[in-house]
Amino acid sequence: MKSVRVALAATLLLAFIGLPLKAAETAPSDVAIGSVIDDFSFKDTRYLAREFSELGKASAYVVVFTTLDCPIVQRYLPRLVELDEEYRSRGVRFVAMNVGPGDAIVEIARQALEAGAEFPFAKDFDGDVVAALGVARTPEAVVLDGERRLVYRGRIDSQYRYGGVRPDRGREDLKEAIDDVLAGREVRVPETSVDGCLITPDVLRAPDEPVTFAEHVAPLLKTHCQGCHRPGTTAPFSLRTYDEAVDHAEMIAEVVREQRMPPLFASEAHGTFINRREMTPAEIRLVRQWVAGDQALGDVSLLPEPLEPQQSKWRISEPDLVITMGKPIEIPADGYVPYKYVVLPHVFTEDTWISQVEILPGNQSAVHHCNMAYVEFGGDYSDAQFITGHVPGGLPMVLEDGVGFCIPKGAMLGLQLHYVTNGSATTDQTSVGFVFAKGRIDKRLQHFRVSDLEFEIEPEHPHYPVAASHTFDCNATGVGLFVHMHLRGKDMTFDAKYPDGGEETLLTVPNYNFDWQVGYVWERGAVRFPRGTAIECVAHFDNSHFNPYNPDPSVAVRYGPQTYHEMMYGFVFYTDDDEELRLEIDPATGHVVEGKGVEAERVEAETVDKTASR
Repeated sequence: MKSVRVALAATLLLAFIGLPLKAAETAPSDVAIGSVIDDFSFKDTRYLAREFSELGKASAYVVVFTTLDCPIVQRYLPRLVELDEEYRSRGVRFVAMNVGPGDAIVEIARQALEAGAEFPFAKDFDGDVVAALGVARTPEAVVLDGERRLVYRGRIDSQYRYGGVRPDRGREDLKEAIDDVLAGREVRVPETSVDGCLITPDVLRAPDEPVTFAEHVAPLLKTHCQGCHRPGTTAPFSLRTYDEAVDHAEMIAEVVREQRMPPLFASEAHGTFINRREMTPAEIRLVRQWVAGDQALGDVSLLPEPLEPQQSKWRISEPDLVITMGKPIEIPADGYVPYKYVVLPHVFTEDTWISQVEILPGNQSAVHHCNMAYVEFGGDYSDAQFITGHVPGGLPMVLEDGVGFCIPKGAMLGLQLHYVTNGSATTDQTSVGFVFAKGRIDKRLQHFRVSDLEFEIEPEHPHYPVAASHTFDCNATGVGLFVHMHLRGKDMTFDAKYPDGGEETLLTVPNYNFDWQVGYVWERGAVRFPRGTAIECVAHFDNSHFNPYNPDPSVAVRYGPQTYHEMMYGFVFYTDDDEELRLEIDPATGHVVEGKGVEAERVEAETVDKTASR
């Protein structure tokens, strides 16, 4: 009897400590080896719905299922990068397919960037790809031959296991399967068991208590959505009322589930920014539960007052000065419109200090973005004298007390406008509004661009790197960062290299979006840079055919102003800690009050000294 008890205890102990080994067994799939796989859909890191066929013709396809938190996935990412580098030139296409229910696309893009992966990372929101390929775990790998016949499903190799790590890779199952396909023979071992994390479907559970619009959803829309989604803004529809929310319910559920809205393109892994907007997982679940349920209104006494419609066409304070283009620009109904350059009809007769600036398109649907710089009288537009810009998703320039921007005496303003066609011939006559600085100005807003103008992006390169750096020549306080690239822009990372040898990643934008360019603003005084700090920017460009916005993947791409060219600009906005202007500004004109300022104080001090010496 004792031996039975011992045996039973040993069995139970092994069952407990051996759970990971048991978990390595993969349930039989109902998608048989040899099956021809129909086309299936997924979302790429640009939030776009894509078809597997968009990868193009290949000798073989490898799909590896991933999550952000599976430890075995993390261990195998370098191996996948290695295999991709080895086989890409032989026509093998790799895809990492994320199946983590709560994994955000922006963080999936960061995972790819940090792994150095040049192949696409994607998201299987609804389990369609899991079902199509019959997988059960991460990082399970699937190989399809050139005819999309499923020829291998299983582990990558046998080095990394739940219970530990063996000193070598053992049998390299995935590599062997690829070699067999490329050699035109049947895969010798078409299926293997997988050590990894079980794939958990994204099942929306029923709420514990009824979810209503009044109590649960309306406050979230007010906090996260109505800043844009209300009358008087550029958002395509309003979300102030119950009826408006019901009319767009399914779309709301989709974009918050995908974390496409509120728009966010910076990884949470680096940097703290005051304009970062995102819903928590609990908030996302509430919205989805309301949409999936009966979309009840609930107790109207609990409804929060929605944000008021935007009354003014300006997001800045009422401007002190408005300058409008001298004549409208005609925009065709379709086709590509080269950049237009316009000099505004106004000359600044004195140095003019401003605290707020907004570029207001005359035709919001036609102006994709607009940059503004000051130019000498009769001169041409130059990015070197950049002031601010209007971009989709961007904010107007609003400076803090004591900080201003100076437009120099004799300057005019030049606009660089990028127009898009919308199906109807139309016109635009853009305006710019200025609020003059008021009171005392101690600091001027300054910026530099970390940029490379000499790159040449190779044809069909999916992850071409471009790097540049710039060093602070003063002790500085950071104001914010901004990323600008064109249609092939993929990601950009800002790193600070401090004089004492320390390093810090300030910002990573792993899935840059040309159509929604966001500035990243620090809390006042929160980020400081000692003199000699180098800001290094590394960007990557996707010049492959899989980039859906790529004008022509067959050509090399260089720096240039048009969107079919490229740019690599990392903007850094800051103030000089040692600058102390002590300027008194006339609020009616933005000019320095005569006799008020550092120069005047210096002259006055010299006069006093001379008088005393006599």
